[in-house]
Amino acid sequence: MTRPTFSDFKKKALKKPGVKREYDSLAATYRLRKQLIAIRTKAGLTQEELAEILHTKKSNISRLESVNSKISPKLSTIEEYAKAVGYEIEINFVPHEN
Repeated sequence: MTRPTFSDFKKKALKKPGVKREYDSLAATYRLRKQLIAIRTKAGLTQEELAEILHTKKSNISRLESVNSKISPKLSTIEEYAKAVGYEIEINFVPHEN
């Protein structure tokens, strides 16, 4: 018998309505954090360098980028972050998939 993979575990877990609902509710947060990291690294900046530009602590940048963080950043914070790495924000609304 083969050992189950993470993909197998995830498929099985997402069949449970409560797990699926929670997973879906976190999807936008995960996408945002992933994008923040991507634009910072594309700009060639470390968390320390970005913190210096934004006049904040590295720990604040780390917390902002962390998928495990419980903070919900203000739009103005995300705008400042984007501007510091050479980007601007564009917000799009898409229909919810049922």
